[in-house]
Amino acid sequence: MQTGCFCEMPGTYQNPAESPGSVSPDYCLLSRLLIRPESHFQLTSMNIHEYQGKEILKRYGVRVQEGITANTAEEAVEAAKKLTAETGTSWYVVKAQIHAGGRGKGGGVKLAKNLEQVKDIAGQIIGMQLVTKQTGAEGRKVHKVLVAQDVYYPGESETKEYYMSVLLDRATGKNVIIYTTEGGMDIEEVAEEHPDKINKEYVDPAVGLRPFQASKIAFNLGLTGPAQKEMVKFVSALYKAYDDTDSAMFEINPVLKTSDNKILAVDAKVTLDENALYRHKDFAALRDTNEEDPLEVEASESNLNYVKLDGNVGCMVNGAGLAMATMDIIKLSGGEPANFLDVGGGANAQTVEAGFRIILKDPNVKAILINIFGGIVRCDRVANGVVEAYKNIGDIKVPIIVRLQGTNAEEGARIIDESGLKVYSAVLLKDAAEKVKEVLAMQ
Repeated sequence: MQTGCFCEMPGTYQNPAESPGSVSPDYCLLSRLLIRPESHFQLTSMNIHEYQGKEILKRYGVRVQEGITANTAEEAVEAAKKLTAETGTSWYVVKAQIHAGGRGKGGGVKLAKNLEQVKDIAGQIIGMQLVTKQTGAEGRKVHKVLVAQDVYYPGESETKEYYMSVLLDRATGKNVIIYTTEGGMDIEEVAEEHPDKINKEYVDPAVGLRPFQASKIAFNLGLTGPAQKEMVKFVSALYKAYDDTDSAMFEINPVLKTSDNKILAVDAKVTLDENALYRHKDFAALRDTNEEDPLEVEASESNLNYVKLDGNVGCMVNGAGLAMATMDIIKLSGGEPANFLDVGGGANAQTVEAGFRIILKDPNVKAILINIFGGIVRCDRVANGVVEAYKNIGDIKVPIIVRLQGTNAEEGARIIDESGLKVYSAVLLKDAAEKVKEVLAMQ
């Protein structure tokens, strides 16, 4: 659920840096876990590139800034030539394709006035480590650029930028269209400093967007005449695209009114709901693993739910709710969670071993806490899995605390205690927390 947009999200942590009542989806309880604002990974969601989002929008009749992707500077020149033939544009915008906002301020979006500049700019951007407010200090490597047409041409009226997004408001159980006249690169500042300029239109998903609602949005944006009619069409098509694709979020910033009163999407940030991909199998091919943490990619290949965090205690649990409680316990014991790792209800030796290997690849991990509730799976089977995985991996340098509760918990604890390995057992969560504090104090 990923990045640069803002809305009221009940059941979430509040970002103190934002204005009251304004909470970024980056801070969603499950997706952001322990508040790591520099990360944009979200559970059960998949981000796609701008050019991919625009292709989806075009299917639903949303007018977009046309563009062609390129992997090299030479390809960028050919893309610009083709774009001129198709659109008549003589200026071009070269845009880095990464899963993060703020690209313009980071030097990832630049205007080229001729083919020579297209080649030079594309050569500078492709391969660069682009750092924005949403990438963190490490930035993201740019593998591809979008060469787009110039849509800020002179004409009968001034161009105007707006902001618009569509997503779910969990408090009302309705979809919400968030929009403002203050579109552009500084939208986060608008949300923080001028929340009164942010408008919201709630849509009952059972009824859908009504024509009067699209007209209301266009009116509130101050549009009249042909531009007003264009905006009504734009809003209606945008909502249909969001609804039909079962997406988690569509964000367009900016939505542009051109000098000849056309309304189009200059950018497109789309977050797909992974839970709905079975209904949109073609969307799975849009995934770009270059934009994801390598450990998260490896975990998904083993059917593990993993999110890397910045702490020193690795977590392995079965169930998202238990994972949240486990990370709270780690913090209360003086540690910091190094990850969120849910091995699922059917944990066995193979999944435990895969989880171990992923956690141990994080050099910051100083201890591992395994917290398993034996409901679907028996605790003794989990304990045997831990011992087997430990032996298969070999010499594990960090201490491991295993807390088992539920079916055959005592038998599981006995297996751990008699294994002869550097593994500590616990039955109560409080005991596990004390063990974590103890082993951290020894380092």
